[in-house]
Order: sequence, then C-alpha cells, then structure tokens
Amino acid sequence: MLRPYGDRRDDGVVQLSFVLPVPPGERAREAAAEVARKMGMEQVHVAAMEPAAERYTFFVVYGRTSVSVDYAALSVPEVVVRKKGFDELNEYALREVGRRIVVIGACTGSDAHAVGIDAIMNMKGFAGDYGLERYACFEAANLGAQVENAELARICKEREADAVLVSQVVTQRDVHKENARQLLGELERLGIRGRVTAILGGPRIDHRLAVELGYDAGFGPGTKPSEVANFIVGAVLKRMGKEMH
Repeated sequence: MLRPYGDRRDDGVVQLSFVLPVPPGERAREAAAEVARKMGMEQVHVAAMEPAAERYTFFVVYGRTSVSVDYAALSVPEVVVRKKGFDELNEYALREVGRRIVVIGACTGSDAHAVGIDAIMNMKGFAGDYGLERYACFEAANLGAQVENAELARICKEREADAVLVSQVVTQRDVHKENARQLLGELERLGIRGRVTAILGGPRIDHRLAVELGYDAGFGPGTKPSEVANFIVGAVLKRMGKEMH
C-alpha cells in the first residue's frame, strides 16, 4: 500500500494549489483551508495566499491525507516498445519494411502549440535524442500548427502515409478530445484509417486517453523521439504480418 510522501515516508503530506474567486484576506484564507478539509485533509496549513487578479486569490495549501492505494492492483494500459538504437533501427526498418516509412505530423484545429510536435519530428530532436526527420528509415514531414483535420487526412492519403502524429494541448471544455476524434473520422471517410497508425501526443495526453479516443497509441510529456520511432516501425511491421525483434 502506498501513501503520499512529504517529509517522511508514508506521512501522507500533500500540497494543493488552486484559485478562489475572492479577494485575499483572513476570510479567504479560512475558505481555502475549509476547501482542503472538505477534501478529507487534516492538519491543514495555508502556506501561500497571493492575488491572482481583481477579486481572485491563488493559494498553496498543505495537509495530511489518510488515503492509500494498492499499487500492485493497479492496471494501466501502456505503450509497449521494443527499443533499438538510432543506427540499428534505421538498418532494421529499411531491411524489414523494404522502403522508407512515411510519417506526417501536425498540430490540428486551432492548436498553435507546435513545441511538442517539433521536438518529436524536427531533425535536432531534444535532449540528445534525434527527431524523426533525421532517421533514414522515415520520410517525415512536419506540417506545423493549426492544420485542419480534413487537410491533414487528405495529405495522409496523397502521400500514402504509414503513420500520423497529432499533437494536442488540452483546451477548455475538452475541445481537444473532439478535435482528435474528428481526424479519425476524416481518415475513415477517406477509407485509409486501417492503414495509417494514428498517434496522439501532448502535455496531458497518455496512452489510456489516446486509446479511448480511438488512436493506436498516446505519448505524454517527456516522450523521446526514439520511443515514437520504435513504436512506428513496430506498428508498420505488424500490419505487414511481421513482429519486431
């Protein structure tokens, strides 16, 4: 069983941060503390109270919780990737697939945050991990930001894409979810969904959410280009009736 760790193992200390629509003051401080108590926290301490805007206040609150979780009982869907190095993957993919794998990447809809897709696609990559454009086994194209779903699907069909990478920043009212589904709908409409591996990524995206939305895989923060590269090669080989060794 696991409990949150603050100062000492299993002490149950947690930190919360949130905004209340009231001006700062002792009454506001007590309101923040009461919010934490009603969430089941004990020994509550309001560590910070700062104005966030007119009649809005930001709080940082500490407290203890008795909640614990059975770590062994948790079941979480994960992307299983057989990891090969840069040179090894290039040689292996070109030999086993027999051609370059076509990969299209973009931020779709109104999303203008291209940092994530750039980190995965651009030649330089990040943290010393090369992006997909640098791989000899890929014909990779980064379309950038604010690409309409219909246009992205059309390009996937024209270029006979093997994989499409979609980067989504979480938006208000879950607009990102509907936008992500729309691309899959466009791929279905063009009759190519079955031959295109669809991958979803973003700061609050995980594999579970991506699969729930209908994607083949989801990659969240900290994902390196090499992880995506290995997954794509494995997915293409699987469609060819082969297994990645």
